[in-house]
Amino acid sequence: MPFIKNIPSHSAGDAELIAAYRQSGDLSLLAAVYQRYMDLLYGVALKYLGDPEAARDAVMAIFEELAQKLLKHEVENFKGWLYTLAKNHCLMQLRSAKRMRTGEFDPDHMQTGEELHLNGVFEKEQQLDKLSKCLESLSPEQKTTVELFYLQHKCYKDIGAMTGLEWNKVRSYIQNGRRNLKICMEQQELNIQPIVKIK
Repeated sequence: MPFIKNIPSHSAGDAELIAAYRQSGDLSLLAAVYQRYMDLLYGVALKYLGDPEAARDAVMAIFEELAQKLLKHEVENFKGWLYTLAKNHCLMQLRSAKRMRTGEFDPDHMQTGEELHLNGVFEKEQQLDKLSKCLESLSPEQKTTVELFYLQHKCYKDIGAMTGLEWNKVRSYIQNGRRNLKICMEQQELNIQPIVKIK
């Protein structure tokens, strides 16, 4: 890989180089450690992302993320920690890509055609700004349950366990939150202020 090719090799161990980087902020020290694991990271990224170009981009992005995180966190098992960082980075990329695409949801998560329409809205990039503003207009319970249901794809039972709410309360908050979101989104399209909110 062409990335970080001109970094001189060091005989120092990972821990020594990382400690020196944390003290000095010298990226060449971090790069000297990083290049030891680039083949491993490229393999991880390729496995998850399935595209060589995306995998190369991920290896560079992980280095940038690593440079920030190592200044804040002490790491004992660098190789294991780096592997986990790379895996999480790739999973976040996949989740982001999935949200951008219009896809099918598990039928168990579906209630009505109105929800299918809302799922489509969630996955359209141009609607995200409006959606974010409308989410903030919901009550805290509606906002939490709607985000868990639609964005994190949790079922009613899981949401109840996470929030301590009864199943019928979860269902009510999601349904009313969905209606309020739909109203808010439509009103934003018409550029008018919300008039009615369902409690």
